[in-house]
Amino acid sequence: MMSIVHVTTKRACQASLLALMLCGVAPLLRAQAADESAASATPAAPAWAQPGSATHTQVAPPPDFHRPTTTFDTPIGIFSGQSDVGSALVPGSASYDPKTKAYTITSAGYNVWYTRDEFRYLWKKISGDVSLAADIAYPDPDGYGDRKAVLVIRQSLADDSREALVALHGGGMIHLAERPETDARVKDMEYRIGSRGGLPGGATPDSLVIAHARRIGIEKRGDSFALFVSLEGEPMHQFGPPIHLHLKAPFYVGIGFCSHQPTTPDTAVLSDVVLVNKAGEVD
Repeated sequence: MMSIVHVTTKRACQASLLALMLCGVAPLLRAQAADESAASATPAAPAWAQPGSATHTQVAPPPDFHRPTTTFDTPIGIFSGQSDVGSALVPGSASYDPKTKAYTITSAGYNVWYTRDEFRYLWKKISGDVSLAADIAYPDPDGYGDRKAVLVIRQSLADDSREALVALHGGGMIHLAERPETDARVKDMEYRIGSRGGLPGGATPDSLVIAHARRIGIEKRGDSFALFVSLEGEPMHQFGPPIHLHLKAPFYVGIGFCSHQPTTPDTAVLSDVVLVNKAGEVD
């Protein structure tokens, strides 16, 4: 009888031990399954959309590749609505803090370039001349160098819309760009500004330190679009020659952001936004 009790007790202990082990393993298996499910929920980005690297070059999308824009007619700050232009594989988001007057925009998206765009866009429909400006900040200083906060004036919300835009890239480059026709490639004028000895951060006085503009702006005066810049808080001033593009009224005016990585969101903060329905007010 004692041996039978001993065997029974041993089996009961083994069963209890197995139950405890399963209790510990089950949450791990559920967490792993959740991670795998989340990973599988995001479609893989095509090779052409992957950002440039030492072993890869981003190229234009295939001809006739487009993705419908996802639009939310929800006002935010001074803007009437917002859209994921080109519907990046990971949806974007945006918030507005009325106390700081700052718009925080999170977005993935392979680019705002080539023949189509992917970015989160906060917009308002306007006719006539426009002055638009914003301070730009990137909370993560180590984000992808070609990510871009943009001020955009575009004909429609389609991913291949005609548009004029200014951008501040994560690496410090500023540009004034246009898509002159629907489904055409973007072209631009690019400005990379640096200093040797005049900015902090250089290893030696001869080291080139990139200047990151504090504020950028775009002015529409008729069919003329100009870039405005304030590098260190000085009054906004026109930077380089304007471009010329005709947009039919009404058109869309607003701010946005693109991480330049098709499935990896990043964040930009655009604050002290000025939007005036006339030229000469970029401030």
